[in-house]
Amino acid sequence: MIIGIPKESMPGENRVAILPAEIKRLSSDDLFFILESCAGSGSHISDDDYRNVGAEISADVYSDSDLIIRINPPNEQELVKIKSNSTIISLLTPFTNHTLVKNLAKNKTSAFCLELIPRSTYAQSMDVLSSQATVAGYRAVLNAATHIGKFFPMLMTPAGTIKPSTILIIGTGVAGLQAIATANRLGAKVEAFDVRPAAREQVESLGAKFLYMDLDDSAETDSGYAVEMNEDFIRKEMELLHDAAKR
Repeated sequence: MIIGIPKESMPGENRVAILPAEIKRLSSDDLFFILESCAGSGSHISDDDYRNVGAEISADVYSDSDLIIRINPPNEQELVKIKSNSTIISLLTPFTNHTLVKNLAKNKTSAFCLELIPRSTYAQSMDVLSSQATVAGYRAVLNAATHIGKFFPMLMTPAGTIKPSTILIIGTGVAGLQAIATANRLGAKVEAFDVRPAAREQVESLGAKFLYMDLDDSAETDSGYAVEMNEDFIRKEMELLHDAAKR
């Protein structure tokens, strides 16, 4: 089987779908990898790094590949290059990207949608949503620290004391919890809010203050996900967050 790894075409996307170490681990007489030139450049991985583990570098990874692995959905120009009766593994946003789904079916291309893999214990190693949410939460705080225009931690200097910044995190899923942990490590005073009652314990375990309002179990599903709330709840929530943001 020939596995093709294209260079991501989405503007600002620097990730690559597979690393040299994984190619070295997976390559065999039955599996051969072809990468588009400069596919890993955004992640500081050179073409030679891939060549050194047995991969081939090509300007066209679509015409011969039995399986295409990428991060973002292919655009229209890339879609027409995919070989008929091949397979693609990628984030695909199938519920909104109807044209892509129809074109894949028309081309007889089998598709494995990464964001629809069940988030279960057995599938943790394939859970791209949680892993990338962790990165997003971490990076969001670093970006905030760069643009806020003041220090995160309390600083005591001969010229005086600078109070720590107060950081408000809204939503404490995977990204939110990572944001709390990162802001804490940078020395900020952290407050957080989530509609799910169970989130309070998680927030406080990371050293942050949980913004409390009258919550009940109806705010989350049996699986632990937040549900859409009524207008009265949203009004009270906005008042709480407005007061917190002013601090």
